[in-house]
This record gives sequence, structure tokens and C-alpha cells, in this order.
Amino acid sequence: MVRVPFTDVAVIDPAEQINELTGTLRGIQDVLDIDGLRKQIAELEEQAAAPDLWNDPEKAQRVTSRLSHLQGEVNRIEELARRLEDLPVLFELAAEEGDQEALAEAERELAKLKSDIGALEVRTLLSGEYDEREALITINAQAGGVDAADWAQMLLRMYLRWAERKGYPTEIYDTSYAEEAGIKSVTFTVKAPYAYGTLKGEHGTHRLVRISPFDNQARRQTSFAGVDVMPVVEQTDDIEINEDEIRIDVYRSSGPGGQGVNTTDSAVRITHLPTGIVVSCQNERSQLQNRATAMAVLKAKLLERKRQEEAQAMAELRGETTTSWGTQIRNYVLHPYQIVKDLRTGVESGNPTAVLDGDLDQFIEAEIRWLRRQEASKEEKQENKG
Repeated sequence: MVRVPFTDVAVIDPAEQINELTGTLRGIQDVLDIDGLRKQIAELEEQAAAPDLWNDPEKAQRVTSRLSHLQGEVNRIEELARRLEDLPVLFELAAEEGDQEALAEAERELAKLKSDIGALEVRTLLSGEYDEREALITINAQAGGVDAADWAQMLLRMYLRWAERKGYPTEIYDTSYAEEAGIKSVTFTVKAPYAYGTLKGEHGTHRLVRISPFDNQARRQTSFAGVDVMPVVEQTDDIEINEDEIRIDVYRSSGPGGQGVNTTDSAVRITHLPTGIVVSCQNERSQLQNRATAMAVLKAKLLERKRQEEAQAMAELRGETTTSWGTQIRNYVLHPYQIVKDLRTGVESGNPTAVLDGDLDQFIEAEIRWLRRQEASKEEKQENKG
């Protein structure tokens, strides 16, 4: 047992905490099946080395993205294990030399390991049917006029910065710009495994309170934007769309202020007549590419609609009343005080600037735990009824 006897406050015994963290990390390794991940990596490396891989760019992208993600995950676990092995030595050296600075460094490393292993533990909770998919996200300006359009653009930047910090590729499919400032709506993807499972808790209405930069009397303004998070559709999904169920319109892509981006009618808008769902894409150079992307977005929206209908039907069979957690989920207050607070988990930050710059991990991790508790509670109620 490691003891550091030279503190006036209390005797510090980190050995128990280190043992607990070691047990937690072993449990995570079991759940994630490290040997299985290494086997997948070996198979993907073999596929990535194939000379004809890039004959199919879409497949090549999937293979390399998956390989990079799995390698990063295994490296992350191995690095945590190494740091845990080294930590007792840091405490032993601090105790032998009576070095307060070395002790403080060891304590900081212990606290950091707790945080890092806790974050990794959250990953084991992502076991939903679509959790391992990439994420398709749509942001819509809601009530609040020009401030809401500006707020929608701020949220877009927040998520893109979050993805950038993680090293996750993103692609914007379509942006509808507002007349004065900001955006009416935007659709983009986060192209990383488990992006949907990680971000699905962001689904809902986000509320901003601030002094409006668009009000010449500098009055406080409340504005709202909606965030929809959906799993990207894969070939195995049973989502079929008949040609007679859709209307396809083509138009010229445009940017802010109506300035022409293309000189041809390459942008595509698809309306799904049975549901009224409308999607569009204008980021690709050709009409064919934009149509393919728009169809992928439409399928994702129909998949999410199907998933929600099935969940509602199952809840009705169980005799449950359903309320959507995708309503107002988080407040961002910039005036008269500064705070970001999640209404479901209670997690808050006094640094909105950092949050709006993509520092979202504490909110996202709490959401994942919260959603898992909701699911576990439903499962327990069902077992009790049975």
C-alpha cells in the first residue's frame, strides 16, 4: 500500500483508488473486447493494403475511417493502462524523497486518469441499435427572428469545432442562408464510428439568451434553434423509396446574399410526398452527386421516423405514456450572467465561450449516462410488469 506521510492535512492513500481504476479499466476492456478489436484491425489493415481498394472510393473511405477509429480506440486503452502502471511509482518516489511538488504532480495525474477512464467508460454505454453509425445532423432556426438564424449558425460552428477537436471529418450537405445574418437551416454529417450514439442526446431545442447584436437599443433577446440527430443509413437498412413517391426539383446553388456559387442548375431538392419531408443538397459539383446525397439524407430521415414510430408502438403495447426528450434541452445564457445548463442532466458550465467553441464533452458524457438510465428504467418497469 502506497502511503505519503508528510502532509499536514491527512494521510493520502491513493493505492485503493488506483486499484479501483485498474478494475474499471479491465471491465471496459472486457466490454469492448480488446482482442476482438485487434482482430478487426488486422482484417481492415489487410483490406486497406489491397491494390484495388480505391477503385471503390466509398468503400475505401469506410475501411480507412473504421481502421483509424479502431486503432485510436485500442491505442487509447493501452496508453491508459501504461499510465495506471506508472502511477504507483510516482507516489512511491514522492514519498521516499518527501517531495511535495512530485506529490502534487502524482495527484494531478490520478485526477486526470479518473476523468479519462470515466470518459472511456461512457463509450461502453453506446450499445443501441444504431449507436455505432455516423451521424446526420440538421439545425433549424426557430423562434427569434434574425437572432435565431444567427444562433443556428453559432450552433453549427460549435458542433464543427467539437468534431475538429476530436479529429472527426465533417461534410456540409446543404445550407439555407437567412437574409440578414445567420442560417435558416443546415444539414451536415459527422463521419466517425459511434458519432450517432455519441451525439444523439443533442437532439432537441437549444435556447440562447443574450443582448442582441442586431437590436440598436441593445435589448435582451431569447432565441431558439432545433437540432435533429439521425443515424446515417447503410445498405442493410430496409428503406425503399418508390420513384412515384418523390418529387425532384433542380435549382441553382446560392450562397449568402444570393451570390451565385454555380452557373448551372446542379442543386437538388427532393420532396417525399407521403410524409411531406423535404431535403436538399447543393454542395456537390454535379446534379447527379447532389441527387445521390439528397436521397441518402431522405433515407436517414425516413429511418429515424420509422424508429420513432416503432418505439411509440412498443410503448403503447406496454401501456406507457411517451414524452419526447427531444424538446428544450439546454440553455445558453450570455446576459445578465454567463452559464450553460442542461435541463435534463443538470450539468452546467460557467464558461459559455468555451462551450460554444466546441468544449462539449462534459455535456455529451452526461447525456449518454442519462439516456442509458432512461432505457434501464424502462427495462426494469417492463420486467416488473412481466
